[in-house]
Amino acid sequence: MMNNRQLADTFTLIANLSEIKGEVIYVILAYRKASENLMTLGREASEYWKEGKLREIPAVGKAISEKIDELLTTGKLEFLEKLKQEVPASLADWLQVPGLGPRKISLIWRTLNITALSELETAAKNGQLRDLPGMGVKSESTILEGIASLARRSGRIPLGRAYPLAQQIITTLKRVKGVVAAESAGSLRRMRSTVGDLDILVASKDSAAVMEAFINLPGVSRVLGKGETKSSIEFTDGVRAQVWVHAPEKFGTALQYATGSKDHNVQLRQIALAKGLSLSEHSFTRANGEIFCATEQEVYKTLGLPWIPPELREDHGEVQAAKENKLPNLIEVKDIKADLQTHSTWSDGKLSMLEMAQAAAKRGMKVIAFTDHSASLGVTGGLKMEDHKKQAAEIKKIQKQLGDKILVLHASEVEIKADGTLDYPDEFLATLDLVVASMHTSLRQTREKVTQRTINAIRNPHVDIIGHPTGRLISDREGADLDMEAVFKAAAETGVALEINAHPSRLDLDDRYARRAKELGIPISINTDSHSEDDFDNLFYGVAIARRAWLTRDDVINCWSTKKLLSWLNKKH
Repeated sequence: MMNNRQLADTFTLIANLSEIKGEVIYVILAYRKASENLMTLGREASEYWKEGKLREIPAVGKAISEKIDELLTTGKLEFLEKLKQEVPASLADWLQVPGLGPRKISLIWRTLNITALSELETAAKNGQLRDLPGMGVKSESTILEGIASLARRSGRIPLGRAYPLAQQIITTLKRVKGVVAAESAGSLRRMRSTVGDLDILVASKDSAAVMEAFINLPGVSRVLGKGETKSSIEFTDGVRAQVWVHAPEKFGTALQYATGSKDHNVQLRQIALAKGLSLSEHSFTRANGEIFCATEQEVYKTLGLPWIPPELREDHGEVQAAKENKLPNLIEVKDIKADLQTHSTWSDGKLSMLEMAQAAAKRGMKVIAFTDHSASLGVTGGLKMEDHKKQAAEIKKIQKQLGDKILVLHASEVEIKADGTLDYPDEFLATLDLVVASMHTSLRQTREKVTQRTINAIRNPHVDIIGHPTGRLISDREGADLDMEAVFKAAAETGVALEINAHPSRLDLDDRYARRAKELGIPISINTDSHSEDDFDNLFYGVAIARRAWLTRDDVINCWSTKKLLSWLNKKH
């Protein structure tokens, strides 16, 4: 039976082929939204299906629920098979090439009768694209650069896909009799935005029972290897996982070894050698025997260091900071008290503002900002200025219903248009409680142009936050080629906050840029960009990126008291 990833991939393919075919944008967006929600769904769609509740999945209406039913029943979809006869499926791969949109793909395919990416590259190198309508030498060069960029991408797994799967594995293995502990390791435990294979470590004296449970996990298509201490599997969607079983008394050294980056671990081994010790994944060894560590805390204590959080173990100065007792008190999910980018049914959200506000309050939020899209992003049902007046009136009503449970702000995610202007005039922006300015289109503009667009927004006196600054979509789209130092300089001068968008498909800013922003004193905002109640749970991912960036609660405006946040907004406006 198809899992969520396979269902999501099917709807993404339908959306891509429909876009090349020239289908209306609303249909395409419906498939994309369904795919996105299937990828972040808390449980398998097949469970909803068995319960007759497919329509309860966000963005799944009658037509898509019928398609899911057919896919889960037969493993195929007649609609997609017919679509493939109209548009070659291989053309969908072309959409991953930066600078190549559906119209150009359709033009090239229909004119030159080529369908393979290798054929496209050959045609570009041979100068066959430059004379096509609306194209030229520059377009040809951009496509070649895009193909080269695509080749540089790895087959790594997005964090939002890897983490839930790893947690499911860990939960299952913890139920096995004799298991004392189970943890993820490697780049997943360090919470990198993409990871390779899933590495799981288990503390148990009965490895056979653990291995048996592991190779019989749901969704396993192949057992790649099975041994006493290590086994490897591959799931039906191609994700691979390994499990290592260690004796409980050695679990600490094993977990530390398997978590830290190579360079971080080299640093620790050097400290150990200076103390007359040798550190391995099994133990510390010395002249008169071994030192076993059941926990990571014992490992670091033996080295004379405080425990270093996994997210910091990249050899980016954390060992020296630990030696000097200067490790930051990293931000935690519980520190976040405001969500300053959310969407309701006023634009492309799934729930009403009241329902979203209640869901946020239930999760401990004290402030929620509704940043429904601005007018030019019509595909999301963006609001005209007169719509905002009606929304403001509704906010006053629901605020009375909610009382002091949560403060509701009237805001907008305002489009930074291709010409560098904002979607609304300044006089209107001044009436909003908060303004998030974002780019969703024309991301492939030249570095100079796309950077200037962002800086224009930053320098607008009514803009408070730049949303998902680079516009990247992990695994699908590279971010805009921004001169980030120029962006940082403008943000530092104006006090505009830069967002870490917590949606696992974005995680933008990434940790490198977020840490640089912190160094320059730029405020950071972590927002879920929620369009449904389940989206609020993505906050965890945004906080993980912030932790990798060494951020504390003081660096993030969402952690401030309501009074301090409102004071900051009032000063900005």
